[in-house]
Amino acid sequence: MLQDVDTLVMKDDKGGYRQINKSLNICAFDDYLKGQTARLPQLANVEQHTPRVLRVMGQNPGIFTFQGTNTYIVGTGHDRLIIDTSGGEPEWAELIASTLKSEDIGLSHVLLTHWHGDHTGGVPDLIRLYSHLKDHIYKNDPDKCQQNITDGQVFEVEGATVRALHVPGHSEDHMCFILEEEQAMFTGDNVLGHGTSAVEDLGTFMNSLEKMHSQNCITGYSAHGVTITNLPAKIAGELSQKLRRERQVMQALGQFRSHGQRSVTVKELVTEIYGEGLDEDTRTLALEPFIGEVLRKLAGDNRVAFEMRAGKKKWYSVEAVSQIATGRFADVKASSRVIVQAEELST
Repeated sequence: MLQDVDTLVMKDDKGGYRQINKSLNICAFDDYLKGQTARLPQLANVEQHTPRVLRVMGQNPGIFTFQGTNTYIVGTGHDRLIIDTSGGEPEWAELIASTLKSEDIGLSHVLLTHWHGDHTGGVPDLIRLYSHLKDHIYKNDPDKCQQNITDGQVFEVEGATVRALHVPGHSEDHMCFILEEEQAMFTGDNVLGHGTSAVEDLGTFMNSLEKMHSQNCITGYSAHGVTITNLPAKIAGELSQKLRRERQVMQALGQFRSHGQRSVTVKELVTEIYGEGLDEDTRTLALEPFIGEVLRKLAGDNRVAFEMRAGKKKWYSVEAVSQIATGRFADVKASSRVIVQAEELST
């Protein structure tokens, strides 16, 4: 959703996130985010996407949830799966109850993509309404009274075979779910219908995007926003954006080095990349934490390192020749292959 500040790191806050990269007070961007949200398309409260997939809106719109959390009822028979449960809004519980009644269907399993409150908050309401579900709540790294989900685990109901895929990055426990009959994926918060996702760890997130791409799914049912009709292209765009940020950082470090400055602070990097005309809040609350996250990812790839000078952490590039010789650019090459393959699929 944010343009340059496209890598977010969260802390728990009901219905959304209040920090970027562990240190940004996102309130500084509320006006901008509200303006972006106002331009989003309206989504129907209940919409039958395919004979197997019925979407029910979470009734929790906001600057981080977009039109609200998408919850999905999956299957064609009487007993169906539901994926995610919104944030505990009573309007959502009422809408779920009326939808199930009008469609004459029931629920057999509750699958949760991850622990964030805008996905799990409706669980108590579901159990209150349908007590048999209390032993059928599934989540990776489960809370008390929940059942575990493992990578590759399969859930079956009439008309739908759903396979779990562990893809951390947005959160450590994040799962996507593949609907085998449709070559479709419920992408949770890893890939959104609008904008880009918040992440806990950039390197892990990029690896997960590649894993998602390898499943060869075409359609993406996101937890927020519109349905993604070309999931490979969307994933390619996410990876391309992240790789572009990495290149900007590496080029800036190279510029400093060519002028005789071996190592630089994050502040100096931000000024080099984004220019001198930044206001203080944007620089310190958004861009410096963001570039810091990119640097940590690059450090994990053995492409940059830091040293302490006068109490300050100063970053420098590692010699590229030695990295190429040892194959340490494998992750970048893999991401590039994903982008090329996705572009071929979209043409």
